[in-house]
Amino acid sequence: MKLLIKGGRLVDPAAGIDRVMDILVENGKVRDVAAAIKKAANCPVLDAKGLVVAPGFIDMHVHLREPGQENKESIASGARAAVHGGFTSVACMANTDPVNDNRSVTEYIIARARQVGLVNIFPVAAVSRGLQGENLVEMADLVEGGAVAFSDDGCCVMKADLIRKALEYARMLGVPIIEHPEDHSISAEGQVNEGFISYKYGLRGILKAAEEVIVARDLILQERIQSRLHLTHISTAGSVGLIRNARRAKTPVSCDVTPHHLLLNEERVQNYDPVYKVKPPLRTEADRLELIRGLQDGTIDCIASDHAPHTRDDKDKEFEYAPFGVIGMETSFPVVHDRLVRTKLLTLNRLVELFATHPARVLGLKDRGRVKPGYPADLTLLDLKKRFKIEESDLRSKANNCPFLGWEGQGAVAYTIVSGKIVYSYKNR
Repeated sequence: MKLLIKGGRLVDPAAGIDRVMDILVENGKVRDVAAAIKKAANCPVLDAKGLVVAPGFIDMHVHLREPGQENKESIASGARAAVHGGFTSVACMANTDPVNDNRSVTEYIIARARQVGLVNIFPVAAVSRGLQGENLVEMADLVEGGAVAFSDDGCCVMKADLIRKALEYARMLGVPIIEHPEDHSISAEGQVNEGFISYKYGLRGILKAAEEVIVARDLILQERIQSRLHLTHISTAGSVGLIRNARRAKTPVSCDVTPHHLLLNEERVQNYDPVYKVKPPLRTEADRLELIRGLQDGTIDCIASDHAPHTRDDKDKEFEYAPFGVIGMETSFPVVHDRLVRTKLLTLNRLVELFATHPARVLGLKDRGRVKPGYPADLTLLDLKKRFKIEESDLRSKANNCPFLGWEGQGAVAYTIVSGKIVYSYKNR
């Protein structure tokens, strides 16, 4: 099976390419990349003139809920949402039911992903059994079964000795630990960022220190262990500063930020709308601006959605009782492009790094994040001129807890190609 993608603007930061190129795909892999490739007989052509062709986007932090919570999301519905958002690969977190803390669950997720066949799904296994923070999982067995990373996301690994051991094993296995930085003894029953807004509206607050204490602890351990530490959904200026300083000291660490923390601040909770209840909470405007600076100076490596679907009944409760989390796979690219690239706060090249190049590196996906002969033909094609309006009726996810409903802007996913197959086209919505 062949496909010739002709006349698109290839943006591949890892290769230093930003120019019009043709790409020939054969048997699911990139066969050739050149300024002009002659069309062969019986080879379909995708006219990409006016489009940007990027390495397939990778969302390294999603919750697909299967097994056990398919009423919120399933691997099938999550895959449809992913390709709608331009993602060719996603890494799914371990807080399923049962928890992905053993090889059988990891292998089930991989098998279901193959059955669905739309998107590459890479399981992230738990650090601790049952996400209880007490006993380490069988990490080597899980890696052998297909886990690409380890995380107790949704919970922090509170015991310093346990995270130390996890980092040491991860170093031997060559996989990352993805830490959810939150000191639960500080955050307790908090609902929103602690500060003027929480006091004014009578909502229980979460101190920024709840995040920063764990960031500092893990960086101190990582300085000595030299493993692969990734800090997810960073939300405070203090965390950015700690990570920036650690990098200057040559401590190996990476981190990501979500679109909702980049584009929204704590003032959104003033109307008690539970769609804006997330963890970590939306922070101050000063924090939001520092997150953007962290993207600009290279402190922050990736943008990840933290796609967290909930049923409509669960989320549509009083603010105090609603669960934390928003969905984001389908909206990450358009809102980030419109609000940060079009306003020249980020370059398009940097956006591709944040969505594709760096997530592949952090997760150790050595044959992803590039458009290179011999690599899987995972490609995201973008129409930067196309207008969009985010409407609930367009969502492929089972959930509707999206903080960007009603947003309008410019820049949309045109095609998502996985292993050489067009799995999403905006012409066939």
